Amino acid sequence: MSDGIDGNGLARRELLSIAGTVGAVGLVGGSGRAYRRDPDCTAISEALDSSDGYAPLPPDDDVSMFRRGLRRYGYYPDVTVPDSVTVDWSIPVNRIGHTAAKSTPRPTPDGETILIAGDDGRVHAVTPTGDRLWELETAAGTSLGFHGTPAIVGDTAYIGGYDGALYAIDVPNGELHWRTSPHQFGGAIAIGSSPAYHDGTLYLLAEYSNPASGALWAVNAATGDPVWSDDRLWGMPHPSPAIDCETGRLVSGSNDGVVYCWEYPSLELAWSFQADVENGHQSDAEADGPFSLGAQIKGTIPTYDGAAFVGSWDGHFYRLDLEDGTEEWSFDIGEIVMSNPAIDPDEGVVYVGSDDRHVYALDADTGEELWSTSVYGHVIGSLTATAETILVGSYDSHLYALDRETGDRRWRVENRGHVTSGAIPHDGRIYYAERGVLTGYYDDDQETTLEEPGRAYCLVADD
Repeated sequence: MSDGIDGNGLARRELLSIAGTVGAVGLVGGSGRAYRRDPDCTAISEALDSSDGYAPLPPDDDVSMFRRGLRRYGYYPDVTVPDSVTVDWSIPVNRIGHTAAKSTPRPTPDGETILIAGDDGRVHAVTPTGDRLWELETAAGTSLGFHGTPAIVGDTAYIGGYDGALYAIDVPNGELHWRTSPHQFGGAIAIGSSPAYHDGTLYLLAEYSNPASGALWAVNAATGDPVWSDDRLWGMPHPSPAIDCETGRLVSGSNDGVVYCWEYPSLELAWSFQADVENGHQSDAEADGPFSLGAQIKGTIPTYDGAAFVGSWDGHFYRLDLEDGTEEWSFDIGEIVMSNPAIDPDEGVVYVGSDDRHVYALDADTGEELWSTSVYGHVIGSLTATAETILVGSYDSHLYALDRETGDRRWRVENRGHVTSGAIPHDGRIYYAERGVLTGYYDDDQETTLEEPGRAYCLVADD
């Protein structure tokens, strides 16, 4: 197990030691001792070579995951968004006031089933036309449910819950294959990270309290046994790790304002980068803790062109060299940046949203602003890039479609709650989810009341 940045993490490290020997040699899991092997990047490298450097998914036809692949681009180059849309169907899925972005609906690899995880601990399976196939109620409902997005491999979906457990669910019938215990992850209190899957292994972040900290885990996808971990992260992180086989890097951020980068597949730490805490939004609650809040990195970090693209609460958006973590440029937005950026690798443009209520298109090479557009509310969820359109949800309770070249608004759809999930286009339909509508959540003197559940939506062309 790697040493952490601060010695105050001793209590959790002692807890981890109870679970077994963590690191390259493995960890005692639910069904025995598992051992980590280096994954094979050959197939991905060949796919990159044959696609001019862009491979949206692992070269497996039976894999579907958050941000559409290991490099987390959120890019759908073959999708054309309709000129106008209408709601085809919606179902209630979210009922909790937790401010994290909501889980993004995820189509199965064959597109015949849409999985939607709710913050009440339920997982829903529906057909593209909205017919319910099954609903699974899980133990995550006793906490804050699900906020990550499932990784689907063949007929199995993997998702972490805010109960600190990882779930493997049979997609055809909704039965639970297995559920890890928080003890297997060293006493984790939450897994808000969306797993990355590669060559039989899942990679995700787990969160801890007392002290507020985190760990990167590698997990055997067949059994759920953890096979490696690094607990150097602070601040209860929940971004989803990105894997770049071309550069041999795995990267993620955390609430301590640090970007952590590991060599891949060896998982030796390569470098770390500290965002600008001095210009951050300082919190008095933990100012004297093991790290200084103010530059939290909550968004998933996509990788492209040998670089990582990072939004921070310090008000900046960074491009970092994947080789050594050098800052290549930063764009000063001036407000919290916590959205999951989208990247168009064909044009070399990155799209990101902010608490300043704008979406920005930036030249990925130079950081030059190409355009910016107001969406009238905070942007904390995932942006999606398609052939001509950027899809983005806003705190103003709308889903927006923006012209990819100019930022002009093509259309917007009014909803009920804050739209904080990603919008997923698939086979002529667009799927996304919103928060519930609550009163009193931000007022300590008022009881929180659910006025209306947040719904998952399916949009179709308005003919």
